[in-house]
Amino acid sequence: MKLLIPERRRLSGGVHATIPVRESRTMNREFEARFTAILLALLTVAAALFAGFNYKIEHQSAIPDDGAWWMERNSRLVADRLEPNGPAERAGIRRGDAVVSINGRAVDTAAAVTRQLYYSGVWSKATYSLIRGSVPLDVEVVLVPADRSSNDWLRLIALIYLGIGLYVLLRRWTAVGSTHFYIFCLVSFVFYSLHYVGKFNAFDWTVLWANEVAWLLQPALFLHFVLTFPERRDFVNKHRSSIPLLYLPGAILLGIQIVALEYLKASARLRFELERVHWAYLTIFFVSAAAVLWRNYRQASTPILRQQLKWITRGTILAITPFTLCYVLPYLFGVMPSPTMKVSVLSLGLLPLTFGYAIFRYRLMDVDLIFKRGMAYTLAAAAIVGVYFAGVAAIALLVNTRVPSSGPYGLMVAIVVTALLFDPVRKWIQEKLDQFFYRTGYDYRRTLIEFGRELSSETDLDKMLSSLVDRLARTLLVDRIAIFLGNSDSSRFELSKSFGIAHVTGLDLSFLAKPRIEDAVGHIFFENTHQLPRENATAQEAIGRLDLNYYIPCHARQKTIAFLGLGKTMQGDFLSSEDVELLEALAGYIGIAIQNGRLYASLEQKVSEYERLKDFNENIVESINVGVMAVDLQDRIESWNSQMEVMYAQPRWQVVGRSLSEVFPAAFVEEFYRVRQNPGIHNLYKFRLGTPTGESRIVNVAMAPLVTRKFNVVGRLVIMDDITERIELEVQLTQADKLSSIGLLAAGVAHEVNTPLAVISSYTQMLAKQLQSDPQKAGLLEKITKQTFRASEIVNNLLNFSRTTGTELTEISLNKVIADTLALLEHQFKVAHIQVQSELYENLPLIQGNSGRLQQVFLNLFLNAKDAMSSGGVLNVATLNGEFVSVRVSDTGSGIAQEHIQRIYDPFFTTKTSPADGQNRGTGLGLSVTYGIIQEHAGNIRVESRPGEGTTFTLDFPLIRKAVHV
Repeated sequence: MKLLIPERRRLSGGVHATIPVRESRTMNREFEARFTAILLALLTVAAALFAGFNYKIEHQSAIPDDGAWWMERNSRLVADRLEPNGPAERAGIRRGDAVVSINGRAVDTAAAVTRQLYYSGVWSKATYSLIRGSVPLDVEVVLVPADRSSNDWLRLIALIYLGIGLYVLLRRWTAVGSTHFYIFCLVSFVFYSLHYVGKFNAFDWTVLWANEVAWLLQPALFLHFVLTFPERRDFVNKHRSSIPLLYLPGAILLGIQIVALEYLKASARLRFELERVHWAYLTIFFVSAAAVLWRNYRQASTPILRQQLKWITRGTILAITPFTLCYVLPYLFGVMPSPTMKVSVLSLGLLPLTFGYAIFRYRLMDVDLIFKRGMAYTLAAAAIVGVYFAGVAAIALLVNTRVPSSGPYGLMVAIVVTALLFDPVRKWIQEKLDQFFYRTGYDYRRTLIEFGRELSSETDLDKMLSSLVDRLARTLLVDRIAIFLGNSDSSRFELSKSFGIAHVTGLDLSFLAKPRIEDAVGHIFFENTHQLPRENATAQEAIGRLDLNYYIPCHARQKTIAFLGLGKTMQGDFLSSEDVELLEALAGYIGIAIQNGRLYASLEQKVSEYERLKDFNENIVESINVGVMAVDLQDRIESWNSQMEVMYAQPRWQVVGRSLSEVFPAAFVEEFYRVRQNPGIHNLYKFRLGTPTGESRIVNVAMAPLVTRKFNVVGRLVIMDDITERIELEVQLTQADKLSSIGLLAAGVAHEVNTPLAVISSYTQMLAKQLQSDPQKAGLLEKITKQTFRASEIVNNLLNFSRTTGTELTEISLNKVIADTLALLEHQFKVAHIQVQSELYENLPLIQGNSGRLQQVFLNLFLNAKDAMSSGGVLNVATLNGEFVSVRVSDTGSGIAQEHIQRIYDPFFTTKTSPADGQNRGTGLGLSVTYGIIQEHAGNIRVESRPGEGTTFTLDFPLIRKAVHV
């Protein structure tokens, strides 16, 4: 495109041109350029000064207006058009009325009417003498200031034209066509900014003719620009006189205008017809320019040129279509300009507004971008202006209808309300227009926003890159895309994701890591990937196999961490500059997203390691056989391991977060508060801790401060070691030691006592036989004999208790032993009103034992239960199979006091010191013997009892371990 390429003209004469000739021509070109620059500067300053003075004068003086268009017709001055609800219509003037005089002064031309209006002044009453048909009448018309608000909008457009022209001229002074473009903008500035005010002094006449010349020159300049942009057409090259001929119609129209105004004193009808010819001339030239652009677009030889001309053509057509259809054609058919028609004229001026936005937004002189954005934003701006003023008018009408007395305040309310609604409407119109014109790849800004959101929301690097490649392929319609990720120091890159590229391996991508001149441009571009003379052999091979034309660096933290590679479009075109700039802007997001993805992956790895370490530590805490509890500084429980759950019978979810005083009994909380005030580690030994289930556990408690790495105390660590079973084992061991010592003593005592008892018993029986005739003495001897037998029984029990020799053990059934023992005591239970409930497990395994010895155990337990139920009750005997073969003997008797539980296995300890009727006084050896027999069978005996609720003895016997022969 020539606007983008500095002028490089070949000197005529080729190689035979001498250096002086070249220097002379160079000097001529420099002088020409300087002269042109000075001339354009002077013209620009003059135009700006004239526009400023014109604006000042226009706003200082008001032009009186009667709201009627007077036209000479049949030697009479007739009202041809009336402004709806204007001063003339309100005064009663109708179309076709002929005016004879104003304020008593005769008028026969439109110019005479204008002079009389100036004589009267604004807001004055002018008396019109009219003839309606053949009837004369007088009306009074209140003259109002002429509405010239549209001139301010035209001046704004003029400033935009001038600003765009200056920007292009200063940025692309040496580019072919830049001067032509600036002259077009300057002429457009004059056309839109200068408006005669009706005073017709020297300055006003200068403004009038400057506006006339600009009006006639603008269409010719535009068509000239089209015929030579982006390069001269073949027709122009063949017919060089065609360019000057473009300006001939304008010159002719200018001559006609001069003759009509200066010499013929043109009537209002003639001026109206000349204006219609002017508008037809402007329309024909703009339509011709659009046709030339369309033809050039259809015949474009290169994809880039075709892409540029496509948007130029569409932008031009869409700019002139509203003006032609809504203004020129109705005006040519005699329709007077209405507000809608006036707004449509602005479509010719809205195009530079969009050009300016594109140029300043993207900082380039890319016609493809300018016209593509220009087309959409022209339509958007036109639609928004129309909607805005329509909204103001509608709301003002509504306010005035509802509140007639609102006056100018109603209009202010309408403007405020419309301004509030303006932005949502503008966004909606812009979105719909973009969607219509850009179709599948429309709105690059939205695409960029969506990319930014997706890239920032996706933390998985692989998924993010896949989504990026897919979206770019669908949006830009390119045939090949690749993403190259760099290592930690960006010294080596490798292909990570691709689209449209066959599997390639062994590529040397070092060409991406080396510094290049293109780094300042923002991307690396290879026009031909198979002709790269500046690259080394390995780089040429890699670039050729990848066949990517664009390599866009992605930066993060001042480093290039990735490259985004793209090929041509599906149609074989290169990307437009807008596409490249979009990708350069997107590369920043991509770099940040890749950096975030890597950081997130590293963070995930560290989190995983932390989780493993945390799980390992928690497993240690959960696996130890002591209870561990952590408490914060407010005495709220923060940690509670599984052993605490088992020991205290409270699950973790019920206690975590609760206060220590809400979970533990007052005694423990009191001890905790007492020791926590002092630094260091504190211990509570054999502390009896009550649980929520009513049990009492004996624990060793250690309380230590919970500190951080910086030795800041954040809570307390409480460790509880449940030693309840250990204490029970110690009691049993103490009991066993005590029984062993007593057994040795009892064995010696029994042997010594048995001999005198036998002598006493023998002599007592001999005396009883001799004194059978004396009942009194015989009774005494019988009592002595019974007490001797009782003493002998006690001695025998002592011998059994102290016997240390092994008992022969065989495989026996506990169910049979229990059944035989119950059969022996059946009569006694019946007499004592005791109900026996036996729940014997049917398939109870055999154990190693001595049936005689075990029958003595059950006999002792059953008799003790019978004695405890003096008023009758229930005896429950059950056998169970599990880890042990167990027997449970329960009664509903009086129970055992807690202070006696630890002494029931002691020899000679008995609670039957005051036996009831039918009971024998206890010897205190029954449970002692029972305990010894259970120990002989490698078993265990436990007791649970509460006064008044009964007693339960549980006996556990080991299972038979049989050898397995393999």
